[in-house]
Amino acid sequence: MNIVILAAGQGKRMRSDLPKVLHPIAGKPMLGHVLDTARRLAAGRICVVYGHGGEQVREALDADDLAWAKQDPQLGTGHAVLQALPHLDQGAQTLVLYGDVPLIRAETLDRLLKVSDGDTLALLTVQLANPRGYGRIVRADGRVVRIVEEKDADDAEREIDEVNTGILVAPTAALARWLPSLGNRNAQGEYYLTDIVALAVGEGMAVDAAQPDATWEVEGVNSKVQLAALERIHQRNIADALMEQGVTLADPARIDVRGELVCGKDVFIDVNCVFEGRVELREGARINAHCVIQDAVVGAHSVIGPFARLRPGTALGADVHIGNFVEVKNSAIADHSKANHLAYLGDATIGSRVNVGAGTITCNYDGVNKFRTVIEDDAFIGSDTQLVAPVTVGRGATLGAGTTLTRNAPADQLTISRARQTTVPGWKRPVKKKKD
Repeated sequence: MNIVILAAGQGKRMRSDLPKVLHPIAGKPMLGHVLDTARRLAAGRICVVYGHGGEQVREALDADDLAWAKQDPQLGTGHAVLQALPHLDQGAQTLVLYGDVPLIRAETLDRLLKVSDGDTLALLTVQLANPRGYGRIVRADGRVVRIVEEKDADDAEREIDEVNTGILVAPTAALARWLPSLGNRNAQGEYYLTDIVALAVGEGMAVDAAQPDATWEVEGVNSKVQLAALERIHQRNIADALMEQGVTLADPARIDVRGELVCGKDVFIDVNCVFEGRVELREGARINAHCVIQDAVVGAHSVIGPFARLRPGTALGADVHIGNFVEVKNSAIADHSKANHLAYLGDATIGSRVNVGAGTITCNYDGVNKFRTVIEDDAFIGSDTQLVAPVTVGRGATLGAGTTLTRNAPADQLTISRARQTTVPGWKRPVKKKKD
């Protein structure tokens, strides 16, 4: 099977210099979602038809399994598929998808493919309460005979509620016959892919249709408003799947997953949390409100936040507490350790049962290179401590509040670095002089 993805549109209504198909849904370009779905169908060949901002699109998503066909000028969907023909296996079927229809499901496309038996033109259609703006499916005796675009439809045809999604499957050899013969005598002056329906009927080829389970699967994006609407639909689908797995969400309308979120049993996620990349929350983990977690592992029964940030490379053991306004980056923190508030822990290896006081930072970057801080088991880090890496805090060591640690702290001892407190007798605070 061939898959052709049409991704040449400029998207003027997006009012953006970014090509339309690169605008993200759940942190991934719309076209990236369509490519993921195409790959799940195990296509022999995938061809992306690009145009506006094409080089930017190719740079963002190019891969070894993709062929690229440039459409320049852009003269409609039929003309777009024509550009892809040289890249296709003529003996196979071709599935046509759209780079700005990101939520189409592989299960729906499998259903469409079953309708097409190799010698049938199969259309994905949907019935809408308000079909305005869509091409209508015209039937005779229950069979599809043609598609008419709204601008070319008469009053009776505009009353039809079954509409064309643009997604279809056709024998590639038939496409090779039909596409060069398309005309552009229509309101848009374009070569419509939909005109192949009448050509198929004229040849006596069967034209059949399938429908998706939900209309949002075939909704396209032409504006930031539509982009935001599909984002929320997608996030709600993710939220529903998480809850089916046993995750407790304080509010399923207020979660954002921009990657892969893997959860164990009895995980709780409070409102307005964002998960990016691959995040694993193990059994009993609790994520309090307003946290951002990216490419990290949170151990069993750990508590995060509120207002915490876990950056890439963070791996937390069991029963770890990361509190409000704590940031952790590229660090491993072992079981039962705590950093309850106002700390930065970057490039650190922290043992078990360690307490990190408020205002503590690991000074891991000298402006050129990054260095690692090691804090061994049972250490106590006093508030407002700066650990200037590379440095090691020994097992059971205590650092006094306000310490700036530049050398290793020995195990089981108190280390403190603090200026002697001095009081200046008779000192008076300067007073601003009054102007004449």
